Amino acid sequence: MIEPFQDIAPSGQYLTDYDKSHVKLYMRLLDAAADGAHWEEAVRVLFGLDPALEPERCRRIHDSHLDRARWMTHTGYRHLLRPTHG
Repeated sequence: MIEPFQDIAPSGQYLTDYDKSHVKLYMRLLDAAADGAHWEEAVRVLFGLDPALEPERCRRIHDSHLDRARWMTHTGYRHLLRPTHG
């Protein structure tokens, strides 16, 4: 089952609950990009969407989530390593 997702991934400088619940998706997007997969294929496989039906929406979903995945690898992962208090 595909995890529910937003059309636009978070873009702030802090790790969100959405990010935490979509780490696997982010990693799969990064793998697909590294393997040279076309964005349309990634959207079909990872989001379960048909880019032929909604090309602009699908591209926006793909690009925003891939951008967030890249942020996670450069900055966001640090938030995962911080101890939680409370």
